This record gives sequence, structure tokens and C-alpha cells, in this order.
Amino acid sequence: MALAGVFKSLGATNINSNYSISSTLTTTAGPWKIYPAKKKSTGKEYSVFVFDRKILDAHSKDLSRSSAAGFKKVVEEVVERLKKEASSLARLRHPAILELVEPVEETRGGGLQFVTEPVTTSLAQVLQEKDDQERNGVGGRSSRYVREEPDGTRRRREVEIDELEYQKGLLQVSKALEFLHENAGLVHGNLTPDAILINAKSDWKVSGLAFCSPQQDSNKPTSIQPISLSEVLHYEPRLPRTVQMNLDYTSPDFVLDNNLTSSADMFSLGLLCVSLYNTPHRSPLECNSSLSSYKRHFQSSQGVPSSTNNYLCSRELPKELANHVLPRLITRRPATRMTAKEFQQSEYFNNIMVKTLRFLDSFPAKTPNEKQAFLRGLIKVLPDFPNSVMEKKILPGLLEEMKDKELISLILHNIFKIVELLPSTAGKRAFGDRVRPVIKDIFVTNAKQAQERDPARDAGLMIIIEQLPVIVSACPGKEFKDDILPIIFAALESPTPVLVGAALQCLPSVLPVLDFSTIKNELFPVVAMIFSKTSSLAIKVRGLQAFVVLCGGSTDPLANNDGLDGLGPSERKPSSSSSALDKFTMQEKIVPLIKAIKTKEPAVMIAALNVLRIVGKVADADFVAMDILPILWAMSLTPLLDLKQFQSFMDLIKSLSKRVEDEQTRKLQELNGGNTGPAEDFMSLGGLTGSSALDTNGTSANDFAALVGGGNNNSNTSPLDSGGWDDALTSGSNKPAVTSAGIRSGTGTGRSTPAATFSWSSTPPVTNTPSTTLKPQTTGSNFRTVTPDLNSFQALTPQSTQFSQPLQPTPSTITSPTGTGINWGAATQPQAQANPWSSTPTSTVTSPSIAPPTGAFGGMNLGQLSSNNRTSSSFSLQPPPSASAVSSPGFGTGGFSLAPPPKPPTVTSGPAWGSGSGSGSSFGNLGTMGSLSNGGNSLGGMMAAKNAGNSGFGNMGSGMGMGSSGMSMGSMMQPLQPQSSSGWGTPLQPQQAQPQQQQQNKSGLDKYESLL
Repeated sequence: MALAGVFKSLGATNINSNYSISSTLTTTAGPWKIYPAKKKSTGKEYSVFVFDRKILDAHSKDLSRSSAAGFKKVVEEVVERLKKEASSLARLRHPAILELVEPVEETRGGGLQFVTEPVTTSLAQVLQEKDDQERNGVGGRSSRYVREEPDGTRRRREVEIDELEYQKGLLQVSKALEFLHENAGLVHGNLTPDAILINAKSDWKVSGLAFCSPQQDSNKPTSIQPISLSEVLHYEPRLPRTVQMNLDYTSPDFVLDNNLTSSADMFSLGLLCVSLYNTPHRSPLECNSSLSSYKRHFQSSQGVPSSTNNYLCSRELPKELANHVLPRLITRRPATRMTAKEFQQSEYFNNIMVKTLRFLDSFPAKTPNEKQAFLRGLIKVLPDFPNSVMEKKILPGLLEEMKDKELISLILHNIFKIVELLPSTAGKRAFGDRVRPVIKDIFVTNAKQAQERDPARDAGLMIIIEQLPVIVSACPGKEFKDDILPIIFAALESPTPVLVGAALQCLPSVLPVLDFSTIKNELFPVVAMIFSKTSSLAIKVRGLQAFVVLCGGSTDPLANNDGLDGLGPSERKPSSSSSALDKFTMQEKIVPLIKAIKTKEPAVMIAALNVLRIVGKVADADFVAMDILPILWAMSLTPLLDLKQFQSFMDLIKSLSKRVEDEQTRKLQELNGGNTGPAEDFMSLGGLTGSSALDTNGTSANDFAALVGGGNNNSNTSPLDSGGWDDALTSGSNKPAVTSAGIRSGTGTGRSTPAATFSWSSTPPVTNTPSTTLKPQTTGSNFRTVTPDLNSFQALTPQSTQFSQPLQPTPSTITSPTGTGINWGAATQPQAQANPWSSTPTSTVTSPSIAPPTGAFGGMNLGQLSSNNRTSSSFSLQPPPSASAVSSPGFGTGGFSLAPPPKPPTVTSGPAWGSGSGSGSSFGNLGTMGSLSNGGNSLGGMMAAKNAGNSGFGNMGSGMGMGSSGMSMGSMMQPLQPQSSSGWGTPLQPQQAQPQQQQQNKSGLDKYESLL
């Protein structure tokens, strides 16, 4: 509330109208309270000094009228002295003297205010905080003093002051005194810690000129009025001590000699030096504003600071200060004191760091050669400086000289060295607040967009590119994108190839602080443009290396090794972060750029190989096969490659090819769903799929009707009417037999299919089974049929197959033998009886003996196919549409089916159709055999075998060939011996062993026709 009253009493002044004054107190300096402020028009920071007159009027209420009148006069004198302080600052312009910006103004309540350059604290405040820290530990009262940052945040002011700070500050104070004494002809008169202010650069500024006065016997013109020592030395208890002269730092020339000389300020400077090293930080002359107490100090030698009593300092003083400086400052005789200029040349400042700071203060006046030599040597001594001096003194001084473009590169070297040496927090603050705005203005805002080379500017850009790791650690992502990324673009677009190459190499440091959108839409297009337009092979290689980094790879040779280098994971350098570009950009943007490379230089080829290695890991398999592998092959055949480079290409080509193979294999396996049936049944010619195959071979519904109706159509080319199956087999007897894959044997409910026996086997006993009616059987889920490509069959050679006995029609009663024997030699003899499928005489086919079936599919059951698959059957016979006809069950995809008659007649002789019984009509075992001939299309031998589980065809072998004479069904490889009329259970016997069976086989078809 009191602070609000202070600003309210200020009223509407020029300062209040043009400046935004913060309510946070910065520091105090004597009677002045200092607040931070910003100019409304520019936003620049300043400090506002405010004096509240109420602190003077507080003691005048209890005074009598006469005393009040006298006190009012004293107050007016104090106000005039304070006005004099502000006006003196306006007349005195020196780097070591506080700069006045706005002159003093009176407020509505009688107070005063003026504006100066920004300051952060006073020396008195710093020494007080150090006393609090030493007395109460780190923290203490210093936590009360905070400063407001430009962004509005408030943080505690850091108190960092050491001997170098003292030396630097005392040197600056002595320069101000030299100016006052020799140029202005003035005496400060009240040189105390309150009269010294410290700015953000850690510079000490002299102020507190309320008691300054011209020197005695000075002939220099001045507008400053002299003071009366008798008046200013008189202590007024009704006034605050801050508005009166501080006797603790006053020279005996004022008090004892009443003499205004410049040497009095040097005595005060000596006392100030002692107070910096004293504990607490106070003057060795403490008199509590009492003249009598002050005079008693000089009445004895022990009361006066001297070398014998360590100048009344509780700590040991620096030797140079105690031995060479203080004896010539704190002395009773003014003539023996050194001047301000001699003080600057004393042994106290004879060290490299102080000399460096002094050179930096006079840097503008140095020659170009001296400046360059200084900047080259400065980087070597920077580690010896305190952090506060580097941040607050050296860094700002260097930034001010950045306007000289010839020195930019040397200055930037030292600037980044300072940022690197500072602690993390201080380094980030220094770079963000001071360095980043300056370099942005130089290289981006005020940069000339000229295509001509500027060596000085390029040298500065090179330093920034080289120091990007330091910049990244000190600059957040948003500020980096807004201020630093344009500088990188300026380097990339430079006409200097060396600078462009260095900018391309810096990408590993840049990518972690940029977002994906910025990399893809802003950075990558610039890199791609440089790569496509450059004519320099070095830039080509650097661009390809940049692509590797953008794709998530690394340019470090150890990052892509095979793990055989003997280094553990912790010893290898980590590769780049995850891919900065997406797969689409890699495939559609980077690969075409690589494909367009015209040069065959091995270095460029190997760099492109590294890019394609990274892209090949993430690209689609088809893209790798169609785009990347052709590029690699084309590059690998470059004649300039050596053997090792060629092997690198081959290794990548093999690796990518293996990846394409694996992914394609996996894809096909997933598409097939693990179904390997088509591949297994592909060579199985057990059945013809589709009725169109039969239609194209001359078989029609009329032919079948004529067949089952008993008619004889000589023009019919069907194998059923042209000699039967025997003629077909006879016509193809000279062709080699084909070995077909075995077919699975079907099983009935609870029954198994017995193995077939051959002519060399012993005849098993015959077992008769009851007759059952043939019925369709449910199609199994494990049966598949593949339509073979008939034009792809090569010449076939006789081989042993898994064919069983040929099928022959038998009565409805089925006898299931335990085994059958097949005599292939007997099948070659001429038959006297008619073919059971035709009225023409049959002919046999000479065939070698066939070994027992060993195929994997020898037991396939065709009877499991459902009747729903009739449309895909390769061959089927339908009964005539008579009332007594029985629909034939479909073979599914397997071929041929006949249903038994509803009323089996009594047959004396006839062919037997296999043997076996079951609940449905099915094929038991089916073997296929095909032959290609010019004579016609023949279905090979059909063999019947026992099927214990299902009634129907036991084992059937068929062969097919395409020819000009159409399709004919060959003769049965082995005729079956019929049994009694009540069953079909006769086992298969060789033809030559039973002559009576041949007589029965002649009327087999007639018997079947009579049934229909």
C-alpha cells in the first residue's frame, strides 16, 4: 500500500507517461529507490530513481514553529542537493559514470525521480548480501532481492563477486575519478559503496554526486556549485543518514583540514578497498556519523588504518594491495597519495585477467591488428575467468564489437567458448538473452541476399555451423527453428562449397531439436535442391551422407558394422535418432534423386549405396525389387569400382533379394492359408474337371442315350461305341506308360481299404460280403482335384505305378476279397469276348507288370465327393429317363459313376466291377495313367481293387491323350470274374487262368443293359 502511495504521489509526469515502471524494487542507493522500467515506445529497459519526500517530513511534526521553520530550510537544502546529483549526471558523460536518460522531475507530492541506464544493484547492497550469506549461510536475506526477467518472470539475483570483480570494479571507479579530477576539475566528496552502482554487464558506475564540488584553486570552468564543508559535515539527527555525508569514508582533509582537494577522494578510495576485503564489509573507520569519534581515530596511531595493523581489516589483504597501493592511499599527508591514474598503473592490477579486461574496455581505440591478436589470445585465457565476469563483462563487450564484420569469426570463437564454459543454466540464459538476437540480426535480418562471396560473412557462418552442438544444447526447439535454422539455410545456399559441405555435415546435431514437419517440408527440400543442382562431387557425397542421416542412418563407419570389430555396444557411437523422413518420402523423393545420378565416381556410388541400404530396410518389398535392386545392379557394374566396393554392392543386393524372397514367400503362404492340397494333387490325373472336356471329345447326351438304349451308332466316336476301353488301350499300347501319383483311398464307416495284390502275390482267400445298394458318399474335406495342362505333358516312359486292379461291372451283391492279384501279361492276350462297354470286340494293351503302389495318394477315396459337384465332373453317365432308372451318384471332381439298378436281375455270366461293399457308392483307390499319342485320346487302364469300406470302384487307373481321332475309352486292363447273381463279390483273377470267366465277361454289358 505504501508503494502504491509513492507512485500515486508522483502524479502525471513525463516519465510516468513514457515509461512503464515496475512495482518490483531493484535496489536502493542512499536515499534513492531504484525500480526497473521499460520505455513504452521502444520496450528498452531502464532504471527509475525515486525519492519520496515523506521520509524528510516525518520528523517535522513534533517541532516548534521556529524549529519547524529551520528544519524546513534544512529539508529544502537536502532536496536541492538531490537535484544537484541528477543534474551533475547530465553534465558528466563517461563510461564509468552512471548515464542519465531522463532529467530529474518533481512529483506532485514534492518527491523527485529521474531515469538512467539500467542497473541491477549497488555495491552497498552486494556487500550487505555477502554479509548475510556469511553470517546465515547461503541464502540469508539475499532471497529478498529478486529481479524481473524480460519475459515477466522473477528470479533471485545471483550474488557472485570475487577478487577479480573487485579489481575490475576498482579500476573502473579509478577511471571515473580520473575523469572527475583531471577533466571536470571536481571532487566527488562522498565516495561510498552507496555511490557505486552495478549494471547487468557487471560494470561499476559512479553516482552519488550530491556532495561533489569544484576543487580548491581550480581554474576549470564548471556550473556545479561548491559545497560548504562546515554545513555538510554537521550531522542533523532529524534527517536520515542516507541524505547526509558518510563520515566512515570521509578523508581527514575534509574533517581536520577543511580542504577540498582531489586527494581526498583517493583517501576514500583506500578505505573502500579495505571494506571490500573486511568482514563484515565495512569501513575501517567507524564513527557513527560523529565528528568527535572520527577525530579520536586520528589522535592515536592504532586508530588509523596502516600497514602495522593490517589497515584494521579482519582478513588478510592481497599483497599487491597491502604493500604497494594502500600505503599511498590511506595516508595523512595528501601530497604522498597517488593519483587516480597512478592507481590504475599499480601492481594491484598487474595480472593477465585485469589487463585483459582493461584492453577490452579500450577495445574500440585499438588498431585492427591489435584487435585480431587480442581475440586470438583471449580464447586461451577465458577458462581462468570467473563465470560472472565472462557472462556479465566479457560476453557483452564482445557482442558490441560484432558490428565489425572483419572480426565476426574471431569474436564468435570466443563467444561460443564462453557459452560452453558457463554452467548449463547460465549458458542457456546468456545465449538466449544476448547471443541469439545478435547473430540473427547479422546473418538473417540484415544479411544481403547477394550471390557474390563474402569471405568475412562466410567465415562467421562457418563458426556457427561448427558450434551447432553448443547452440543446440543452449537453445530450445522453437527458438532454434525461428532464429538458428534460417542461419543454417543461409549457409546451405552460400556460393562457397566448403560452407555448404559443412552445413550438410551438421544435420546429425540439428535433427533432434526439429519436428517432423519442419524436417520434411523445410529442411529436406533445401538439401534435395542442393544435391540435384550441384556440380561438385564433394557436395554430391555430402548430400548423400545427409540423406543417410535424414533416413535415420549414421555416417559413422562404426555405426553400420557387423559386430565383429571387438567393440562392445557401449564403446560404439550411437547412431542417429529414429528416421526423420517417412517411407513415402524415401521411396518417392530420395530414390529418384539417386537414380538420376549421372556420374560414375566410386565415392558417389558408395555414398549412394549407403543411402539405398537404409531405404531398403524400410521400403516395401515390391519397391525394393522393382526400383532399388535395378539401381544397385546398374551401379555395381561401374568399371571404376574396385573389388572391395563391388563386393559391398553384391552384399547389399543379396541381402535385399533375400528380404524380397522371404516376404513374398510369407505373403503367398498367408494367401493360401496353409492349404498345400493343390500343389500335392497337381500331378494327379485322377479325374477330368469340367464337362466341357468331354463335350469337345465327341461325347454327347445322344451318344450316351444310344449306348444305354442298346442302339449302335457307327458314326459315334465315343470310346463306349468304338471298341470300348480295350481298343483305346490297344491303340496306345505302343506309347510309354506314365506313372501317376498315388491317390488317397476312401474309407467307409468303420472300415478300411485293403491293399491291392498283384500277379506275383499269393491269392488270398475270398470272403463274401452281403450285397448293399450303392449310394453317394459325402465328400471329404481333404479331397481336391486340379485340372492338369494336357499340352504340357512330355513323352512318358514306363515306370512302376501304384495301379490296382481294373474295374469291371458285377451284380449288385459285392464280395470283398482280402486281396487280389493282377496279371498284366494276360491282359495283353487277345480276348474272345466282347468289351463290357461296347458290342465290338475288345483288344488288350500290352503292359509290363507294375509294382505295388507306393505313392502318397494311393489311398485317396473318390467316393467322398458330394453329388453337388457333378457340374465339375470330367465324365459321368446318366441313366435313361425311365421309371426304373436310378440316378447315378456324382463322382465330384473325380470322373465316373454308375448307380446300381434298383432290382438286380439274375445273371449267369457277366463282368465283375471290382469288389467291396459299403453304404455308398465311391471310388476306393484311384490311380491315373496317361499317354500322349497321335492316334487319339485314350483313357488308360482302369483297375479294380477291393474296397472294404465302400461299394463302387475299388482302384481305377485312367490315362488320357489328345489326338485327331477323338476320345476313346480303352479296354479294361484286367477283366473281373463274375460270381453269382446275388452279389458282386468275386475276387479279381488273371484272364488266362480262368477261361470260363472270359465267357462270362462277353455278356457283361448285355446283362447291365437288360437291367436298365
